[in-house]
Amino acid sequence: MNTLQAGFSRVNITPMLGIAMAGYFVERKADGVLDELEINALAVACGENKAVLISVDHCGIVKEVLNPMRQHICDVTGLPWEAIYIHATHTHTGPYLNPDPTDPLEIEYAQTVKHKIADAAKMALDDLKPAKMGYGIGHAPNIAFVRRYRMKDGSIRTNPGVENPDIVAPVGDVDERVNVLRFDREGGESIALVNFGNHPDVVGGCKISADWPGFTRKTVEKVLDNTRCLFFNGAQGDVNHVNVHPTGGYLNDMFMDFDDVARGHKHSEYLGRVVTAGVLQTWDKVKYVDVDSVRYMQKMLDVPSNMPDPAEMAEAHRIHQLHLSGKDSELPYTGMMLTTVVARARRMVRLEHGPESFRMPLSGLAIGPVVFVGIPGEPFTGVGRGLKEAPGWELVLPTCNTNAKEGYFPMLECYQEGGYEAGTSNYKAGVAEILIEEGLSMLEALK
Repeated sequence: MNTLQAGFSRVNITPMLGIAMAGYFVERKADGVLDELEINALAVACGENKAVLISVDHCGIVKEVLNPMRQHICDVTGLPWEAIYIHATHTHTGPYLNPDPTDPLEIEYAQTVKHKIADAAKMALDDLKPAKMGYGIGHAPNIAFVRRYRMKDGSIRTNPGVENPDIVAPVGDVDERVNVLRFDREGGESIALVNFGNHPDVVGGCKISADWPGFTRKTVEKVLDNTRCLFFNGAQGDVNHVNVHPTGGYLNDMFMDFDDVARGHKHSEYLGRVVTAGVLQTWDKVKYVDVDSVRYMQKMLDVPSNMPDPAEMAEAHRIHQLHLSGKDSELPYTGMMLTTVVARARRMVRLEHGPESFRMPLSGLAIGPVVFVGIPGEPFTGVGRGLKEAPGWELVLPTCNTNAKEGYFPMLECYQEGGYEAGTSNYKAGVAEILIEEGLSMLEALK
């Protein structure tokens, strides 16, 4: 028997100009707004059992900031801790939420978001209405690309540049599936929840933007009457928008950025349209299912640390100090290779004296026969594929940067191959496989 209720809310969190922006290894201050940042929330309930799924336009919220937000939602709504599922879309054109204690703008913004995220949760719960839920899977082709490439010298490079003659082949593959949940509510607008995995690092520059997840929401709502949309990013750690072999007009409305990556606000709009097309492929033909329960749980994982070899520390400190001193030009690298070297050195300095392991949450939230798996960082596509194969579920939706931001989770072979993600990850080889194993165990327990 179907006893589902669903509610929706939206809150604007566009920051003030002049605030520092997250997402790169270069300093940026917001000097304008291209489009608004939002918190979008879905509340679900069966009887007295309720939960909220919250999507925040942000690069990723560290646990030191997210946990007080989560507790504040508990205090305001009365929901249990495990019933609160907070996801960051991973836009690279938004502010930090881990405030510099000397920066009044960052402090004010973090406090504002803390209160607004609780407002969004409460308003979504207040909006609960009887609903039926359906699901479908569309496709968004040729907008997400593997970003790791084998080069002629045998090395693996991330984003090696458009038409780089030394590229041999991509390493990995892309999951182009667009997961869609449709909630049709009595006496209320329908709700579309969209899940697709790709990096929202398309816009660049110093202007605030929700990137293509924001355009996806807007476009879905333009096309589908009386429908509200929220977006949850998937397993995106090793894919982005960079087509290294573009043809035709693929580079229209794009510019070459500081790290040899082509970016553009109009291109993010294009990605949003293609993802929306994936939604439309299945929207009218979703499979409706009865929902008679909402379940949730959280597992705490202890993951071994990627501590550096002591023999490498002198060079790591040298590179790190040059970067901190603004002397990147003294390093013999450019573009994404410079970012890789600097970020790897920073990881080594950060972990020189430990810790030996990291504790992080893995979150699960089931709505009837459909389940979300909240991964606390940036999983590779292989993690998403491994979780989607869990038996006994109609649909599994993995989401990145959920209930924490703990960095990259590369597949085992990536540590042997090298590249930006494995070199900068806080975790030893095997972290992705731990997430899959523990995730499948959690999904079994949630049945």
